[in-house]
Amino acid sequence: MDAKTCIQKLQYVGVLAFATVDRQGNPQIRNISAIHYEPDAIYFFTARGKDFCQELLADGRVQILGYTKYKEMIRLSARAVPVPQEEQEAWIDVIFSEQPYLANVYPGDTRHIGIVFAIRKAAIEYFHLGVHPIFRENYVLGEQTIPPKGYHITDSCIGCGRCAKHCPQQCITEGRPFRIQQEHCLHCGSCYEQCPVGAVERRGNQ
Repeated sequence: MDAKTCIQKLQYVGVLAFATVDRQGNPQIRNISAIHYEPDAIYFFTARGKDFCQELLADGRVQILGYTKYKEMIRLSARAVPVPQEEQEAWIDVIFSEQPYLANVYPGDTRHIGIVFAIRKAAIEYFHLGVHPIFRENYVLGEQTIPPKGYHITDSCIGCGRCAKHCPQQCITEGRPFRIQQEHCLHCGSCYEQCPVGAVERRGNQ
């Protein structure tokens, strides 16, 4: 798996959930299908008068979520930016040619009420629930950093094994300290709650 494969899988999903925050701080989610995919970028269309567009122009931060039929969750955390004005018409034409239904929604010249945004930098989280143990990994699109998540076991570990016993995915291996296999961790916090000496800590800020 890599970032390029994640983008391909999102293309197969087709309709993606886009999450933003409005001016009052309320979460907003839309299903978007007017999307064009490149190996290293995503381009999408919306109308300039829509609240969605105004939220993107005001802030730009967006999370995009796709879920495949194989129980794979792919989430992008990114900042969307309008493509340059001189490129807008060309990208609109590309998206409308790939999504013929849009001609019924915005017939003729009415498509020019729209604007195309691009995502070229993103933190990507891949989470596969269809295998055992589960598998998760992080990738980047463009120049991006990914803050650590989940849990880790510190040197305060006394080796009692309670964390491993109560791990739903059995992804904690014995040692001093015990070690969490991060690629199989659910981030459920069972080890954190079960540790009698508080040796399990959260990674980063969650």
